[in-house]
Amino acid sequence: QVRLVESGGGLAQAGGSLRLSCTGPGRSFVGWFRQAPGKEREFVAGMSWKGINIYYSDSVKGRFTVTRDNAKRTVYLQMNSLKPEDTAVYYCAAAEMLGGGGHTAPAEYDYWGQGTQVTVSS
Repeated sequence: QVRLVESGGGLAQAGGSLRLSCTGPGRSFVGWFRQAPGKEREFVAGMSWKGINIYYSDSVKGRFTVTRDNAKRTVYLQMNSLKPEDTAVYYCAAAEMLGGGGHTAPAEYDYWGQGTQVTVSS
């Protein structure tokens, strides 16, 4: 059983930055998702265990960066140039093996963290 714990959420002003951390993933692909009120959970960014495969959604590309420190069993999401539309609960998730749904499909992930709130004010 893998237990994921997110931290680092909070309140930021538009144009500001926050860094989220996800502790616990082992040798798995880790994805960051977010869910705003009334909306479906959407893929934000993801990285394979060795960092060879890295993906971003179009909405965050160029602003967010995903990294991982496997020695610390931690994956980070650095969020810069934040916008009010980035406001959501952010989740990290781990997939032991991605299937046909690909890295953007929540159903492909085996473990989820509890989520951390990110609020961006205008």
